[in-house]
Amino acid sequence: MPQVVRSRIAVPHGTPSAAPSPQRFRSLADREAVEVLHRAARVLVASLPALTDRLVASLYEQEPGYRAAIDSDRAEVWQEVHHSLRHNVGSLIQPREFRGAAHRTSRLIGEIRAGQGVPLDAVLHAFRMGGAMVWQDLVDETARQDPDAVRLLVHVAADVWNFVDEHCGIVTDAYRQAERRLSWRRENRQRLMIAALLDGTARIADLCEAGTVLGLPEQGRYAVLAVASAPGGPQRPGPARPPLTLPAPPGAAAPLWHTGPEADFAVLPLTGEPGELHALSAGLDAPAGTRAGIGSAVEGLAALGDARRLAETALRACPASGGTVLLDEHLPDALVVSSPSLGSALAARVLGPLDRLDPGDREVIVETLTAWLDADGSAQRAGARLYCHRNTVLNRLRRFEQLTGRCLSRPRDAVEVSLALAGRRLLGE
Repeated sequence: MPQVVRSRIAVPHGTPSAAPSPQRFRSLADREAVEVLHRAARVLVASLPALTDRLVASLYEQEPGYRAAIDSDRAEVWQEVHHSLRHNVGSLIQPREFRGAAHRTSRLIGEIRAGQGVPLDAVLHAFRMGGAMVWQDLVDETARQDPDAVRLLVHVAADVWNFVDEHCGIVTDAYRQAERRLSWRRENRQRLMIAALLDGTARIADLCEAGTVLGLPEQGRYAVLAVASAPGGPQRPGPARPPLTLPAPPGAAAPLWHTGPEADFAVLPLTGEPGELHALSAGLDAPAGTRAGIGSAVEGLAALGDARRLAETALRACPASGGTVLLDEHLPDALVVSSPSLGSALAARVLGPLDRLDPGDREVIVETLTAWLDADGSAQRAGARLYCHRNTVLNRLRRFEQLTGRCLSRPRDAVEVSLALAGRRLLGE
C-alpha cells in the first residue's frame, strides 16, 4: 500500500520554488479529512500484525499465484507484507519521511516475486488487495471513533487510490527489469552450457543439470549441424541463428543453436527413427551460398563434442559453392579432409602426371574420370553425362592410365584415384 495523501501545499505567485511555504488546504473539509485520516492511521499502525495476518490469509485464499510462495515460506511472505504495510500506512501520517522507503519496498517486492516466478498480475492483485484492506480499515476505524466523520474521507479517497496505482507502476517496472535480467542470465547460462557440451569440456557431473536446463535428455541421441557461408559469399550471421529452415523430426525437441568463430552449430535431438538424418539433410532449406554439414549420430550429451567434430568434418567436405553434406553419405570425402596433408600428398602422387598436360586437356581427363566413377564404372552412362560416345570415354581413360601408370580395373588403383580426385576438389590440390 503506497503513500496515500499528497501534500496540499500552494506556492504563492512570485515566491522562489526553493523557499518553504506554509501548508495550505484547498478547503476546511480537506484539513478536517486529513486529521480524520491521521487518527485512523495511527490506530492501524498499532495493529499492523493483525492486519498483516488478515492480508496474508486473504492472499492465500484469493490469489493462487501467491499460494506456492506462502506454502514455501509463510514467515518470509508475512515479513514482506508487514514491512510494506508499515511503510505505506506510515505514509498516511508522515508522507515525506516514508515515501522513499515505501518506494524501495515496492521495488524490492517486484524484484523478489519476479525471481520466484510469481505472475505479475498476481503481484499487482496483492497490492490492490492490500490497498483495499487498508482503506476499509480506515473507514471502519473512523466510523468507530466518529461516525459523522466518515463522510470527510471522500476528500482523500482519490489520493489513496492514485497512490495505490503509483506503487503498482513501481512494482511493474521493477518486476519487468528483474525479468529481463533473469532472462539474460538464463540465456547466457544456456549459451555457456551448449558451448561446453560442443567443445567437449563439460564435466560428467554437470551433464544432468545441463540436460535439465536445456530440456535435453542426458542419454538421448543427437547429431550436430555446422553451417557457414561459402567463401566470398554473404557474411555469416552473427549471434542469432542462421536464416535457414531446419525440419524437426516428429517428436524431437527443437534444435539449440550456438555461434562459433567460423561456423554456427545446431544440436539436433533425434528420435532414433531410420533415415531421419537423411530426411534432415534433404529437407534443409538453406540460402544460396550456404555450406552445411551434418555429422553422424552420437549417444548422450557427453558425446556432443565428438558430434561437433564430425559436423565440422562434414562441413569441410562441402563444396566451396555451397550445399549440404551428410557425413554418413560422404565418408571417403571425410577421410580426405580429415587429414589435409595426406589428402594433398595422395592427390599429388596420383594426379601429378596430369599437370604436364595443357590445362584444357587436363580438365577433360579429370572431368571424364569423375563422371565414370559417378556412373559406377559405366562408360555408356558417363558418355551420356558428358555428351560424348562411350568409346571417347574409354579412350580418355586409357590415356589417363598411360600417363599415370594406374590401372582403373584394379580396385586398389580405382580407390586411390577416387580419393585423389576428392582431395583435388576439396583441398584445391
